[in-house]
Amino acid sequence: AIRGMPLRRAQKYLKNVIAKKEIIPYRKYHGGVGRKAQAKVFGVTQGRWPKKSADLVLQLLKNAESNAEFKSLDTDKLVVDHIQVNRAPKMRRRTYRAHGRIGAYMSSPCHVQLILTEREDLVPVVVDEVSGKKKESKKKMRKQRLMG
Repeated sequence: AIRGMPLRRAQKYLKNVIAKKEIIPYRKYHGGVGRKAQAKVFGVTQGRWPKKSADLVLQLLKNAESNAEFKSLDTDKLVVDHIQVNRAPKMRRRTYRAHGRIGAYMSSPCHVQLILTEREDLVPVVVDEVSGKKKESKKKMRKQRLMG
């Protein structure tokens, strides 16, 4: 949800998620996720406010910002270019069950990739008068040539 956002906006968005003022849209893995009115902003119906995940990503953004300052980059021009979460190998523990049995007690860690890039200010596009006119089809142009 934060890909393509400027760094300041991404931080503000995640703080709003923690405060339940903005929602994280669930687009792909949305089975059993409840419908929320805040998700209409993103064109979907389902979403949640994952506090623990938002906290962790907020810490990552803070760390990435300090790394950028150390590399003498302009933090006001930083944009979240890439963010990806992959599964990591599960770590095993065990839990003791009834009748002397032992069950698996696995953790589900993950690897998070976060890349910020420094974007220059966007240059406004100049609209030409020629491109402003509606383009005519080849068929219509041929017909006009024959008539006139």
